[in-house]
Amino acid sequence: MITQNMITQNQIRQAAEKVKSGADFPRFIQDLKALGITHYDTYVDNGSTCYYGAGDDRLETPGKYPAVDVQPVGAVGQLQAALASHQQGHTDYPTFCRQAAVAGVASWTTRLVEMTVSYCDKQGAVLLVEDIPSV
Repeated sequence: MITQNMITQNQIRQAAEKVKSGADFPRFIQDLKALGITHYDTYVDNGSTCYYGAGDDRLETPGKYPAVDVQPVGAVGQLQAALASHQQGHTDYPTFCRQAAVAGVASWTTRLVEMTVSYCDKQGAVLLVEDIPSV
């Protein structure tokens, strides 16, 4: 269902343009919260994302990069290393997504109310839950 208050791709794009590395992620989350987004799912194989707001508000965005192969087995240590590097500003988003795929991450769910990110493998099993730092 699309409502007058529905989030738009343009609003998300504007918020995302401010993000240069994982170090900018907490601010991005605050911008999304201000838009009324409650959570979103990101799919690592192509970078598509589905954003959810209040009620039935939902917006799917297309893939952001060419398809990548997600490894069939999750490697939590590899994921933690990729996250640490990304959060310190050493990698950009596409690089982090490729590293996550190698670590067996098929998707992640970012919950803006709880301020957590849950990284899942191809079977949907949670590999890691991480708290989102405040700005």
